[in-house]
Amino acid sequence: MRPVDTIAGPRGPVARARDLWRAFVLLTVCMCSAAAAADSPARAVPGPLHDYAVDHWTSREGLPHNSIRDLAQTPDGYLWLATWEGLVRYDGLEFVVYDRSTPAPALPDNGVGSLYVDPAGALWLSDSRGNLGRRDPQGVFRFWTSADAGWPQVLIHAMAMDAQGSLWLLFEGRGLGCLHPDGRFEFFEAPAGVPLPLSYPHMAIGDDGRLWIGGMGGLVVRDTDGTLRAASSVWGLASGLAWPYRAPDGTIWLVAGDSVHRVEGTRAPRVHRIPGQGDFTAMLQDRQGDLWLGSESRGLLRIGARGIEAPPADAARPSGRIVQLLEDAEGSVWAGANGGLFRFRETLFTRLLARDGLSGDYVRALIEDDAGRLWIGGSGGLDRQGLDGRLQPVVLQPGVAPSVLSLALGADGDLWVGAYGGRVLRLRDGRVVARLEGFPGHIRAIETDGDGAVWIATHSGPQRLVDGRVSTPRIPGLPTGLVTSLAWIDDALWIGSVEGASVLQDGRVRHVALPPVDGARTVFAFRGIGDAVWLATDRGLYRERDGVLAHVGLDQGMPVDTVFQIVPDRLGNAWITSNRGMLRARMDDLDAVANGRRGRIALERYDEIDGMSNAQGNGSSSPSAILRRDGSVWMATARGVSAVDPERWRTFSTRRPPKPRIESVRIDGVASPWRDGDRLPGGTRLSVSYVGLSFLMSERIRFRTRLDGLDADWIERGRQRSVDFVGLPPGDYVLRIAAAHPDGGWSTDEVEWRFAVAPLWWQRRSVQALGGALVLLALALAYRGRIRRYRAANDRLSQLVDDRTRALQRQTEQLIEADSEKTELLGRLRTQAETFEREAYEDALTALPNRRSFDAALSREFARAQRRRQPLCLMVLDVDRFKAINDVHSHAVGDAVLRQVGMLLAGACRVSDIAARIGGEEFAMILVDASREDAHVVYTRLRETFAGRHDWGGVDGLHVTISAGAAMLDPLDTAPAQLMRRADVALYRAKSEGRDRLCDG
Repeated sequence: MRPVDTIAGPRGPVARARDLWRAFVLLTVCMCSAAAAADSPARAVPGPLHDYAVDHWTSREGLPHNSIRDLAQTPDGYLWLATWEGLVRYDGLEFVVYDRSTPAPALPDNGVGSLYVDPAGALWLSDSRGNLGRRDPQGVFRFWTSADAGWPQVLIHAMAMDAQGSLWLLFEGRGLGCLHPDGRFEFFEAPAGVPLPLSYPHMAIGDDGRLWIGGMGGLVVRDTDGTLRAASSVWGLASGLAWPYRAPDGTIWLVAGDSVHRVEGTRAPRVHRIPGQGDFTAMLQDRQGDLWLGSESRGLLRIGARGIEAPPADAARPSGRIVQLLEDAEGSVWAGANGGLFRFRETLFTRLLARDGLSGDYVRALIEDDAGRLWIGGSGGLDRQGLDGRLQPVVLQPGVAPSVLSLALGADGDLWVGAYGGRVLRLRDGRVVARLEGFPGHIRAIETDGDGAVWIATHSGPQRLVDGRVSTPRIPGLPTGLVTSLAWIDDALWIGSVEGASVLQDGRVRHVALPPVDGARTVFAFRGIGDAVWLATDRGLYRERDGVLAHVGLDQGMPVDTVFQIVPDRLGNAWITSNRGMLRARMDDLDAVANGRRGRIALERYDEIDGMSNAQGNGSSSPSAILRRDGSVWMATARGVSAVDPERWRTFSTRRPPKPRIESVRIDGVASPWRDGDRLPGGTRLSVSYVGLSFLMSERIRFRTRLDGLDADWIERGRQRSVDFVGLPPGDYVLRIAAAHPDGGWSTDEVEWRFAVAPLWWQRRSVQALGGALVLLALALAYRGRIRRYRAANDRLSQLVDDRTRALQRQTEQLIEADSEKTELLGRLRTQAETFEREAYEDALTALPNRRSFDAALSREFARAQRRRQPLCLMVLDVDRFKAINDVHSHAVGDAVLRQVGMLLAGACRVSDIAARIGGEEFAMILVDASREDAHVVYTRLRETFAGRHDWGGVDGLHVTISAGAAMLDPLDTAPAQLMRRADVALYRAKSEGRDRLCDG
């Protein structure tokens, strides 16, 4: 808060009585205003300025120059900018520049100095050479050049129109001009002692007809009798720069130095003094009555019901001088500055960030206690927001705070905190009273049941805490892996994990089977809504009601796969969190889709442009979104907390629809001027581009069109900003275009364009009548000629039939011969394909499965063993000193040895086992549903067989031994590679310990 000084002086009895009377009047007015506000749907107090979104445009976004000289909005909704490189029109999506090079209109000079919208809605513009332009409400421009008009050829840097319709012009360094409605021009030079040549680009006309002129050397006033006089000292202003501002309600404000004065009759008391901001250069009184002040180099301030506010510290701020401020028709505030164009707009969402006092921006969980305090857990620890809105860190341990992943409230009001590294803390009155450690993994969820027990989600299933004692329930069907969510709903504990969803009730577990076809695996949250429970998963939403599961996912219109929470508000909305922003749907619509009454869900997605601190939500922590007692919805994000008040959403959704406007018309790709009553040539391609004039989320505006004379009803165009018509039939048409905000209704004042399409020459009635007669005559002549041709053709046809019959017989014989050849070729190809397929999965030397086939089999048996929770053993074998066999007895002997080894391994396998050659002399055996002892039995039998043979490879006296490593499937294994790695290590140990043995891994 910056200091605001008020003026105080000697107070006598009369003054005190007057003050009491004023206080009474003020109190009465305030009470009446409050009563009126209660009956008004408008928001009386805007949101805090630090929650405003700040948008910034420069030459990178299409501005011709980064220095904005002036701003104006015309009644048709367009925003106009004065720059040194031309006049700029903005429709919310793109900038259109008018300068000396544009054909319509071509400006007399590029350096536009000031803009003014008169009471009739016309836009006036001036430039650096003293030229003047006017754009009427129909969009037609007219220009007055200073050379022809005879007035000074210098910058006109301010304009204002009086009640008589005379336009007053402030010429930089020269004086004051007046253009009367009848075209007469008058010029007024300042008398001695009046600092008019040092004028400043601000001028205002009061309701009493006085003209107020800003100046570097002080304020200048032109009284109604035409007298120009220096006025700073008369009105009690500080010396130096002083300038006026006329508010929308007609109030004249005076700004001098660091003070703001309000003209009240013959006095101008100082209302605000804001030291430390330098010179103020722009001012605005918005529709709530708040004052906005722009400065030379210190940015922007707002003075209102919340005191003095500045934009958020991390937002883009106007650099350099703020030249002009403007409130548009939708309530956004625009600032023209030396560093580009800025916009300050209220957003749907509010935010809490590290800049506001959070211990860290990465937030994982939040919860509201019975006293209405908000607890926020994240990577920086735990914070508490009191009822006064202030944030305070909560000390969980000395030194570095633990990363908080989950929160829960006990029936006794204690707060339970789950943290990174398997830690659980119990807080009472904001202090840690118990600390438990050593839980498997990280604590991503905590829940209390109806008996007061605390359930803790771990990486090894849920654990139960009662009276300080931790136990792992031995209940069949209870998840034993990573638990991601817990919820106590209707006397049952709902458990979400990477294995799906389960329900624990009355000592028994019921598995909620997610359809395999959807691919859902992880459940991030449960929410009891009415008589159903909704599940947020990595494949959208599921609704469980009476044991029946219904899906609302991508196929039903969800824009994302993974959703983390669903929170119903009190207005019938469901707010759904995801990694791509907050989704909103009507709860009734979700039920209708789940019931099959609707095919797709209508959703709206919100992200940073709507004021969210970050679009990325957080899953695998809880609760990551909540409904607070005041009805607002709060969401944990990767950058702070984002909150939305559904009542505020309802206000946003009922805002005024955008004004539709036709931007351009093209006929066969060529731009064409358009107006009502146009007659267009027939047979052409007509393209009409349009825009919805709104600066609030312009890219989300929806459109619909209807072409009377062709369309029976409105056609939804979505966000498409153009419509094409090809080859319209002759006739009269009316093109109607309406626009709407994403959540709002359609504009009632749709834009219309009436036009006619002329017929082509062949579409004229006279031409069509003549053409009809000629067609009848041609048909009669054709009939007579056809009869004659028919008789001759009949004879030719008989001969042709005979010739074709003989040709067909020859072709039939050829086809029979070709079919026989094709059948033989297909047989050879089938045999070759079977050979290729066998070679792809079979080792050519040993006829065992090769490495590729082995990997597929291992993955399959690995998954099956985990699913059925049965043992699986992998044994890797290697022929000892095989290289010596090749070197001493030749590679042919070595190949024969390998074939014999393959045969022995294949013979040692059960039907369910798999033996494979996975490398040169390396083999592997997958022993299904086998224990470690079974593996030793198999190896012992193999070893005895190897030892009993003395003619390996056909060489008498050749002995061969084999080493092996065996590994069992571990419950913690997540991939077959882990099992293979342990078996390889065991084989290496068998080799190093002397070979011809089996080692366990």
